[in-house]
Amino acid sequence: MFTHTATKEGVLKDLTLHNRRHQLLAQIREANADLDDVARARKYAAMAESPYRFFRGTSHLFWADLYRDWRFAFYGGVPGTQTWIQGDAHVYNFGAFANHEGEVIFGLDDFDDGIVSDYQYDLWRLAVSMVLDARENDQLDADAIDEGLAEMVSAYRKTATHYQPDDPDREVHFTAGTTGKPLRPFLEKVGSKKTRSKMLGKWTRLQKNGRRVFDTEHHKLKRLSPQQRKAFMTAFEAYRQRIVDAEAAPDDTSFFKVKDVVRRIKAGTGSLGTPRYYVLIEGDHEGQNDDVILDVKRQDGPAALAAMTAEERAAYDSVFEHEGQRHAEAFHAMAEHPDRYLGWLLLDDGAYSVRERSPFKKDFPTDSLDKPKRYRKMAATWGHILATEHKRASRALNPDVPFRFEDTLAEVIGSDKKGFVRLTTTIARQYADCVTQDYQWFCDAGE
Repeated sequence: MFTHTATKEGVLKDLTLHNRRHQLLAQIREANADLDDVARARKYAAMAESPYRFFRGTSHLFWADLYRDWRFAFYGGVPGTQTWIQGDAHVYNFGAFANHEGEVIFGLDDFDDGIVSDYQYDLWRLAVSMVLDARENDQLDADAIDEGLAEMVSAYRKTATHYQPDDPDREVHFTAGTTGKPLRPFLEKVGSKKTRSKMLGKWTRLQKNGRRVFDTEHHKLKRLSPQQRKAFMTAFEAYRQRIVDAEAAPDDTSFFKVKDVVRRIKAGTGSLGTPRYYVLIEGDHEGQNDDVILDVKRQDGPAALAAMTAEERAAYDSVFEHEGQRHAEAFHAMAEHPDRYLGWLLLDDGAYSVRERSPFKKDFPTDSLDKPKRYRKMAATWGHILATEHKRASRALNPDVPFRFEDTLAEVIGSDKKGFVRLTTTIARQYADCVTQDYQWFCDAGE
Protein backbone atom coordinates (compact mmCIF):
# COMPACT_ATOMS: atom_id res chain seq x y z
CA MET A 1 0.00 0.00 0.00
CA PHE A 2 2.84 2.37 0.82
CA THR A 3 5.58 2.90 -1.75
CA HIS A 4 8.33 3.78 0.73
CA THR A 5 8.88 4.21 4.44
CA ALA A 6 8.87 8.01 4.50
CA THR A 7 5.45 8.12 2.84
CA LYS A 8 4.08 5.47 5.18
CA GLU A 9 5.33 7.27 8.28
CA GLY A 10 3.93 10.57 7.03
CA VAL A 11 0.48 9.10 6.40
CA LEU A 12 0.44 7.30 9.74
CA LYS A 13 1.39 10.51 11.51
CA ASP A 14 -1.52 12.31 9.85
CA LEU A 15 -3.92 9.52 10.79
CA THR A 16 -2.93 9.62 14.45
CA LEU A 17 -3.81 13.31 14.64
CA HIS A 18 -7.46 12.25 14.77
CA ASN A 19 -7.64 12.16 18.55
CA ARG A 20 -9.31 14.25 21.22
CA ARG A 21 -6.15 15.90 22.51
CA HIS A 22 -5.05 17.11 19.09
CA GLN A 23 -8.55 18.21 18.11
CA LEU A 24 -9.22 20.30 21.20
CA LEU A 25 -5.83 22.03 21.11
CA ALA A 26 -6.30 22.82 17.42
CA GLN A 27 -9.77 24.23 18.06
CA ILE A 28 -8.55 26.37 20.95
CA ARG A 29 -5.75 27.81 18.81
CA GLU A 30 -8.18 28.54 15.97
CA ALA A 31 -10.76 30.17 18.26
CA ASN A 32 -8.15 32.51 19.73
CA ALA A 33 -6.09 33.18 16.62
CA ASP A 34 -7.28 36.79 16.33
CA LEU A 35 -6.07 37.76 19.82
CA ASP A 36 -2.72 39.45 20.19
CA ASP A 37 -0.03 37.60 22.14
CA VAL A 38 -0.64 39.47 25.39
CA ALA A 39 -4.43 39.00 25.34
CA ARG A 40 -4.08 35.35 24.37
CA ALA A 41 -1.61 34.67 27.18
CA ARG A 42 -3.92 36.40 29.66
CA LYS A 43 -6.92 34.39 28.50
CA TYR A 44 -5.03 31.09 28.56
CA ALA A 45 -3.81 31.86 32.08
CA ALA A 46 -7.42 32.36 33.19
CA MET A 47 -8.48 29.11 31.52
CA ALA A 48 -5.67 27.26 33.29
CA GLU A 49 -7.03 28.19 36.73
CA SER A 50 -9.59 25.37 36.90
CA PRO A 51 -11.74 23.07 34.75
CA TYR A 52 -14.68 25.44 35.26
CA ARG A 53 -12.70 28.49 34.07
CA PHE A 54 -11.53 26.38 31.13
CA PHE A 55 -15.17 25.50 30.36
CA ARG A 56 -16.12 29.18 30.42
CA GLY A 57 -13.28 30.07 28.06
CA THR A 58 -14.02 27.33 25.51
CA SER A 59 -17.73 27.46 24.78
CA HIS A 60 -16.86 26.66 21.15
CA LEU A 61 -15.83 23.16 22.31
CA PHE A 62 -19.21 22.61 23.95
CA TRP A 63 -21.01 23.53 20.75
CA ALA A 64 -18.69 21.43 18.58
CA ASP A 65 -19.29 18.42 20.83
CA LEU A 66 -23.02 18.68 21.54
CA TYR A 67 -24.62 20.67 18.72
CA ARG A 68 -25.39 17.48 16.76
CA ASP A 69 -25.80 15.17 19.73
CA TRP A 70 -28.53 12.72 18.73
CA ARG A 71 -29.96 12.65 22.26
CA PHE A 72 -31.48 16.11 21.89
CA ALA A 73 -34.24 14.47 19.81
CA PHE A 74 -35.62 12.70 22.90
CA TYR A 75 -37.08 15.83 24.47
CA GLY A 76 -36.79 18.43 21.75
CA GLY A 77 -35.27 18.93 18.35
CA VAL A 78 -38.54 20.22 16.88
CA PRO A 79 -39.55 23.77 15.88
CA GLY A 80 -41.69 24.24 18.98
CA THR A 81 -38.76 23.66 21.35
CA GLN A 82 -36.73 26.39 19.71
CA THR A 83 -36.53 29.76 21.39
CA TRP A 84 -34.02 32.49 22.01
CA ILE A 85 -31.43 30.87 24.24
CA GLN A 86 -28.62 32.48 26.20
CA GLY A 87 -26.08 30.37 24.31
CA ASP A 88 -23.46 30.36 27.09
CA ALA A 89 -25.51 29.38 30.11
CA HIS A 90 -23.52 28.74 33.27
CA VAL A 91 -23.97 29.58 36.93
CA TYR A 92 -21.89 32.77 36.71
CA ASN A 93 -23.89 34.13 33.79
CA PHE A 94 -26.69 34.66 36.29
CA GLY A 95 -26.31 37.70 38.48
CA ALA A 96 -27.80 40.67 40.28
CA PHE A 97 -28.57 43.93 38.48
CA ALA A 98 -31.20 46.67 38.54
CA ASN A 99 -34.37 46.60 36.46
CA HIS A 100 -36.12 49.58 34.90
CA GLU A 101 -37.71 50.50 38.23
CA GLY A 102 -34.46 50.42 40.15
CA GLU A 103 -35.25 47.11 41.87
CA VAL A 104 -32.35 44.72 42.40
CA ILE A 105 -33.24 41.55 40.51
CA PHE A 106 -31.52 38.27 39.68
CA GLY A 107 -31.41 36.72 36.24
CA LEU A 108 -29.40 36.00 33.13
CA ASP A 109 -27.17 38.98 32.53
CA ASP A 110 -25.08 38.15 29.45
CA PHE A 111 -26.52 37.78 25.95
CA ASP A 112 -23.34 37.88 23.86
CA ASP A 113 -24.00 34.32 22.66
CA GLY A 114 -27.78 34.69 22.38
CA ILE A 115 -29.19 32.73 19.45
CA VAL A 116 -32.40 31.01 18.36
CA SER A 117 -31.93 27.31 18.96
CA ASP A 118 -33.18 24.34 20.99
CA TYR A 119 -33.69 25.04 24.68
CA GLN A 120 -31.68 21.97 25.69
CA TYR A 121 -28.35 23.54 24.82
CA ASP A 122 -28.87 26.08 27.60
CA LEU A 123 -30.19 23.43 29.97
CA TRP A 124 -27.29 21.07 29.32
CA ARG A 125 -24.63 23.77 29.54
CA LEU A 126 -26.04 25.10 32.80
CA ALA A 127 -26.08 21.56 34.21
CA VAL A 128 -22.46 20.94 33.19
CA SER A 129 -21.41 24.21 34.81
CA MET A 130 -23.14 23.20 38.03
CA VAL A 131 -21.06 20.02 38.22
CA LEU A 132 -17.78 21.77 37.43
CA ASP A 133 -18.45 24.64 39.82
CA ALA A 134 -19.51 22.37 42.68
CA ARG A 135 -16.47 20.17 42.20
CA GLU A 136 -14.23 23.23 42.26
CA ASN A 137 -15.81 24.49 45.48
CA ASP A 138 -15.30 20.99 46.93
CA GLN A 139 -18.00 21.31 49.59
CA LEU A 140 -20.55 18.79 48.31
CA ASP A 141 -20.26 15.09 47.56
CA ALA A 142 -21.32 13.49 44.28
CA ASP A 143 -24.76 12.53 45.59
CA ALA A 144 -25.49 16.11 46.70
CA ILE A 145 -24.44 17.42 43.29
CA ASP A 146 -26.70 14.88 41.56
CA GLU A 147 -29.60 15.94 43.78
CA GLY A 148 -28.96 19.56 42.87
CA LEU A 149 -28.96 18.71 39.18
CA ALA A 150 -32.24 16.84 39.53
CA GLU A 151 -33.75 19.80 41.37
CA MET A 152 -32.65 22.25 38.68
CA VAL A 153 -33.98 20.12 35.81
CA SER A 154 -37.27 19.42 37.58
CA ALA A 155 -37.77 23.10 38.37
CA TYR A 156 -37.06 23.93 34.74
CA ARG A 157 -39.61 21.40 33.50
CA LYS A 158 -42.33 22.49 35.93
CA THR A 159 -41.88 26.16 35.04
CA ALA A 160 -41.47 25.61 31.30
CA THR A 161 -44.61 23.48 30.92
CA HIS A 162 -46.91 25.51 33.17
CA TYR A 163 -48.75 28.68 32.21
CA GLN A 164 -51.83 30.79 32.87
CA PRO A 165 -53.77 32.55 30.09
CA ASP A 166 -52.73 35.97 31.38
CA ASP A 167 -49.00 35.13 31.54
CA PRO A 168 -48.06 37.31 28.54
CA ASP A 169 -49.30 40.36 30.47
CA ARG A 170 -47.72 39.34 33.75
CA GLU A 171 -44.27 40.50 34.83
CA VAL A 172 -42.01 38.06 36.64
CA HIS A 173 -39.17 39.49 38.70
CA PHE A 174 -36.75 37.56 40.90
CA THR A 175 -36.22 40.04 43.72
CA ALA A 176 -35.58 39.90 47.46
CA GLY A 177 -39.35 40.16 47.89
CA THR A 178 -40.24 37.26 45.59
CA THR A 179 -37.46 34.76 46.37
CA GLY A 180 -36.37 32.83 49.44
CA LYS A 181 -33.08 31.60 50.81
CA PRO A 182 -30.30 31.51 49.78
CA LEU A 183 -30.98 34.15 47.11
CA ARG A 184 -33.01 36.62 49.19
CA PRO A 185 -30.27 37.60 51.69
CA PHE A 186 -27.82 37.95 48.81
CA LEU A 187 -30.11 40.38 46.97
CA GLU A 188 -30.82 42.30 50.17
CA LYS A 189 -27.11 42.72 50.75
CA VAL A 190 -26.50 43.85 47.16
CA GLY A 191 -29.33 46.37 47.45
CA SER A 192 -27.96 47.84 50.67
CA LYS A 193 -24.26 47.90 49.79
CA LYS A 194 -24.12 48.54 46.06
CA THR A 195 -24.87 52.09 44.91
CA ARG A 196 -24.28 54.22 41.84
CA SER A 197 -21.90 56.46 43.77
CA LYS A 198 -19.81 53.42 44.77
CA MET A 199 -19.65 52.26 41.16
CA LEU A 200 -18.60 55.73 40.03
CA GLY A 201 -16.05 55.84 42.83
CA LYS A 202 -14.50 52.60 41.58
CA TRP A 203 -14.14 53.59 37.94
CA THR A 204 -14.03 57.40 37.87
CA ARG A 205 -12.59 60.45 39.63
CA LEU A 206 -13.46 64.12 39.97
CA GLN A 207 -11.09 66.62 38.43
CA LYS A 208 -10.21 69.87 40.19
CA ASN A 209 -12.80 71.65 38.05
CA GLY A 210 -15.47 69.28 39.40
CA ARG A 211 -15.84 67.34 36.15
CA ARG A 212 -16.10 63.57 36.43
CA VAL A 213 -13.87 61.45 34.18
CA PHE A 214 -12.63 57.87 34.14
CA ASP A 215 -9.73 57.07 36.42
CA THR A 216 -7.14 55.68 34.00
CA GLU A 217 -4.90 54.78 36.92
CA HIS A 218 -7.26 51.82 37.27
CA HIS A 219 -5.47 48.75 35.90
CA LYS A 220 -8.51 47.73 33.83
CA LEU A 221 -8.90 51.05 32.00
CA LYS A 222 -6.80 52.52 29.21
CA ARG A 223 -6.95 55.99 27.67
CA LEU A 224 -7.73 56.33 23.94
CA SER A 225 -5.57 58.20 21.49
CA PRO A 226 -7.10 61.36 19.95
CA GLN A 227 -7.65 59.48 16.67
CA GLN A 228 -9.34 56.56 18.42
CA ARG A 229 -11.55 58.89 20.41
CA LYS A 230 -12.62 60.79 17.30
CA ALA A 231 -13.59 57.58 15.48
CA PHE A 232 -15.45 56.32 18.51
CA MET A 233 -17.39 59.54 19.01
CA THR A 234 -18.53 59.52 15.38
CA ALA A 235 -19.91 56.00 15.82
CA PHE A 236 -21.43 56.89 19.18
CA GLU A 237 -23.33 59.83 17.72
CA ALA A 238 -24.98 57.50 15.18
CA TYR A 239 -25.94 55.17 18.03
CA ARG A 240 -27.29 58.11 20.07
CA GLN A 241 -29.44 59.27 17.18
CA ARG A 242 -30.95 55.79 16.77
CA ILE A 243 -31.94 55.80 20.45
CA VAL A 244 -33.38 59.31 20.14
CA ASP A 245 -35.45 58.26 17.13
CA ALA A 246 -36.65 55.01 18.73
CA GLU A 247 -37.58 56.60 22.04
CA ALA A 248 -39.00 59.76 20.47
CA ALA A 249 -36.69 61.57 22.87
CA PRO A 250 -35.72 65.23 22.48
CA ASP A 251 -32.71 65.59 20.23
CA ASP A 252 -30.64 67.95 22.33
CA THR A 253 -27.01 67.94 23.40
CA SER A 254 -27.77 67.03 27.02
CA PHE A 255 -29.30 63.67 26.06
CA PHE A 256 -26.52 61.05 26.24
CA LYS A 257 -23.90 63.75 26.68
CA VAL A 258 -20.53 61.99 26.74
CA LYS A 259 -18.20 63.02 29.54
CA ASP A 260 -15.42 60.52 28.86
CA VAL A 261 -14.59 57.29 27.06
CA VAL A 262 -11.87 54.71 27.71
CA ARG A 263 -10.92 51.22 26.65
CA ARG A 264 -11.94 48.49 29.11
CA ILE A 265 -9.37 45.69 29.37
CA LYS A 266 -8.89 42.41 31.28
CA ALA A 267 -12.62 41.61 31.41
CA GLY A 268 -14.33 38.21 31.50
CA THR A 269 -13.02 34.75 30.66
CA GLY A 270 -14.44 33.66 27.33
CA SER A 271 -14.41 37.29 26.18
CA LEU A 272 -10.92 38.13 27.44
CA GLY A 273 -9.21 40.14 24.71
CA THR A 274 -12.47 41.20 23.04
CA PRO A 275 -12.36 44.95 22.29
CA ARG A 276 -14.46 46.86 24.81
CA TYR A 277 -15.09 50.43 25.92
CA TYR A 278 -16.62 52.22 28.87
CA VAL A 279 -18.48 55.46 28.16
CA LEU A 280 -19.36 57.93 30.91
CA ILE A 281 -22.50 59.90 30.09
CA GLU A 282 -24.54 62.54 31.86
CA GLY A 283 -27.29 61.20 34.09
CA ASP A 284 -30.82 62.53 34.24
CA HIS A 285 -29.68 65.61 36.12
CA GLU A 286 -26.86 68.10 35.74
CA GLY A 287 -24.92 66.67 38.67
CA GLN A 288 -21.88 64.46 39.10
CA ASN A 289 -23.37 61.65 41.18
CA ASP A 290 -26.00 60.18 38.85
CA ASP A 291 -23.77 59.68 35.82
CA VAL A 292 -24.18 56.49 33.80
CA ILE A 293 -21.49 54.09 32.58
CA LEU A 294 -22.21 52.39 29.26
CA ASP A 295 -20.54 49.08 28.43
CA VAL A 296 -19.65 48.93 24.72
CA LYS A 297 -18.42 45.52 23.59
CA ARG A 298 -17.58 44.06 20.20
CA GLN A 299 -19.90 41.25 19.20
CA ASP A 300 -18.11 38.58 17.20
CA GLY A 301 -21.05 36.19 17.00
CA PRO A 302 -22.30 33.29 19.13
CA ALA A 303 -19.99 30.33 19.66
CA ALA A 304 -22.69 28.15 18.08
CA LEU A 305 -21.90 29.57 14.64
CA ALA A 306 -18.74 27.50 14.28
CA ALA A 307 -20.78 24.30 14.62
CA MET A 308 -23.34 25.24 11.95
CA THR A 309 -23.50 23.87 8.42
CA ALA A 310 -23.14 26.27 5.51
CA GLU A 311 -26.92 26.15 5.01
CA GLU A 312 -27.60 26.98 8.66
CA ARG A 313 -25.07 29.78 8.62
CA ALA A 314 -26.59 31.27 5.47
CA ALA A 315 -30.03 31.28 7.12
CA TYR A 316 -28.56 32.97 10.19
CA ASP A 317 -26.79 35.63 8.11
CA SER A 318 -30.00 36.41 6.23
CA VAL A 319 -31.79 37.38 9.45
CA PHE A 320 -29.33 39.74 11.11
CA GLU A 321 -27.67 42.74 9.53
CA HIS A 322 -24.81 42.47 12.01
CA GLU A 323 -23.99 41.02 15.42
CA GLY A 324 -24.95 44.18 17.27
CA GLN A 325 -28.51 43.81 16.02
CA ARG A 326 -28.56 40.11 16.95
CA HIS A 327 -27.37 40.90 20.49
CA ALA A 328 -30.03 43.58 20.95
CA GLU A 329 -32.81 41.29 19.71
CA ALA A 330 -31.69 38.48 22.02
CA PHE A 331 -31.57 40.90 24.95
CA HIS A 332 -35.03 42.30 24.19
CA ALA A 333 -36.50 38.81 23.82
CA MET A 334 -35.11 37.26 27.00
CA ALA A 335 -34.89 40.13 29.47
CA GLU A 336 -38.00 41.44 31.24
CA HIS A 337 -37.06 45.09 30.77
CA PRO A 338 -33.81 45.82 28.90
CA ASP A 339 -32.21 49.09 29.91
CA ARG A 340 -33.09 52.13 27.84
CA TYR A 341 -29.52 52.45 26.56
CA LEU A 342 -29.54 49.06 24.81
CA GLY A 343 -28.39 49.32 21.22
CA TRP A 344 -25.36 49.03 19.00
CA LEU A 345 -22.73 51.06 17.23
CA LEU A 346 -20.47 50.27 14.30
CA LEU A 347 -16.70 50.77 14.26
CA ASP A 348 -14.20 49.81 11.58
CA ASP A 349 -13.46 46.49 13.27
CA GLY A 350 -17.06 45.37 13.72
CA ALA A 351 -20.41 45.79 15.46
CA TYR A 352 -20.54 46.62 19.16
CA SER A 353 -23.32 46.17 21.69
CA VAL A 354 -24.20 49.08 23.97
CA ARG A 355 -25.82 48.61 27.37
CA GLU A 356 -25.73 50.21 30.79
CA ARG A 357 -23.31 48.86 33.36
CA SER A 358 -25.58 48.26 36.33
CA PRO A 359 -24.46 49.75 39.66
CA PHE A 360 -25.85 46.58 41.26
CA LYS A 361 -23.88 44.14 39.11
CA LYS A 362 -22.86 41.21 41.31
CA ASP A 363 -22.34 37.47 40.94
CA PHE A 364 -23.85 35.07 43.45
CA PRO A 365 -21.05 33.43 45.49
CA THR A 366 -21.58 29.74 44.77
CA ASP A 367 -18.97 28.78 47.36
CA SER A 368 -21.60 29.72 49.96
CA LEU A 369 -23.67 26.71 48.85
CA ASP A 370 -21.96 24.45 51.36
CA LYS A 371 -25.00 22.45 52.45
CA PRO A 372 -27.06 20.10 50.25
CA LYS A 373 -30.33 21.85 51.11
CA ARG A 374 -28.97 25.31 50.19
CA TYR A 375 -27.58 23.89 46.98
CA ARG A 376 -30.89 22.29 46.00
CA LYS A 377 -32.77 25.54 46.63
CA MET A 378 -30.37 27.58 44.52
CA ALA A 379 -30.38 24.91 41.82
CA ALA A 380 -34.18 25.12 41.63
CA THR A 381 -33.91 28.90 41.30
CA TRP A 382 -31.51 28.60 38.37
CA GLY A 383 -33.91 26.20 36.63
CA HIS A 384 -36.91 28.42 37.34
CA ILE A 385 -35.18 31.52 35.96
CA LEU A 386 -33.88 29.80 32.84
CA ALA A 387 -37.32 28.39 32.00
CA THR A 388 -38.99 31.76 32.63
CA GLU A 389 -36.65 33.53 30.23
CA HIS A 390 -37.00 30.80 27.60
CA LYS A 391 -40.80 31.14 27.74
CA ARG A 392 -40.60 34.90 27.49
CA ALA A 393 -38.25 34.63 24.52
CA SER A 394 -40.52 32.15 22.74
CA ARG A 395 -43.38 34.64 22.91
CA ALA A 396 -41.16 37.20 21.21
CA LEU A 397 -40.62 34.69 18.39
CA ASN A 398 -44.22 33.46 18.28
CA PRO A 399 -46.48 36.37 19.28
CA ASP A 400 -49.50 34.76 17.64
CA VAL A 401 -48.95 31.45 19.47
CA PRO A 402 -47.83 32.64 22.92
CA PHE A 403 -47.76 29.19 24.55
CA ARG A 404 -46.20 27.22 21.72
CA PHE A 405 -43.05 26.50 23.72
CA GLU A 406 -44.90 25.37 26.85
CA ASP A 407 -47.32 23.12 24.96
CA THR A 408 -44.61 21.55 22.80
CA LEU A 409 -42.35 20.84 25.75
CA ALA A 410 -45.20 19.28 27.72
CA GLU A 411 -45.93 17.06 24.73
CA VAL A 412 -42.36 15.87 24.07
CA ILE A 413 -41.68 15.13 27.75
CA GLY A 414 -45.09 13.63 28.38
CA SER A 415 -45.10 11.37 31.41
CA ASP A 416 -41.37 10.63 31.15
CA LYS A 417 -40.36 13.13 33.82
CA LYS A 418 -37.71 10.86 35.32
CA GLY A 419 -36.19 10.19 31.91
CA PHE A 420 -35.98 13.93 31.25
CA VAL A 421 -34.06 14.46 34.49
CA ARG A 422 -31.89 11.40 33.92
CA LEU A 423 -30.76 12.47 30.44
CA THR A 424 -29.64 15.94 31.51
CA THR A 425 -27.90 14.76 34.67
CA THR A 426 -26.09 12.01 32.76
CA ILE A 427 -24.88 14.45 30.11
CA ALA A 428 -23.82 16.91 32.81
CA ARG A 429 -21.71 14.41 34.75
CA GLN A 430 -20.13 12.80 31.69
CA TYR A 431 -19.37 16.02 29.88
CA ALA A 432 -17.93 17.55 33.06
CA ASP A 433 -15.55 14.57 33.16
CA CYS A 434 -14.64 15.26 29.52
CA VAL A 435 -14.00 18.94 30.26
CA THR A 436 -11.77 17.99 33.17
CA GLN A 437 -9.70 15.73 30.90
CA ASP A 438 -9.57 18.43 28.22
CA TYR A 439 -8.42 20.92 30.84
CA GLN A 440 -5.58 18.65 31.89
CA TRP A 441 -4.43 18.20 28.30
CA PHE A 442 -4.57 21.97 27.81
CA CYS A 443 -2.45 22.55 30.92
CA ASP A 444 0.01 19.81 29.94
CA ALA A 445 0.44 21.37 26.50
CA GLY A 446 1.59 24.62 28.10
CA GLU A 447 -0.48 26.73 25.75
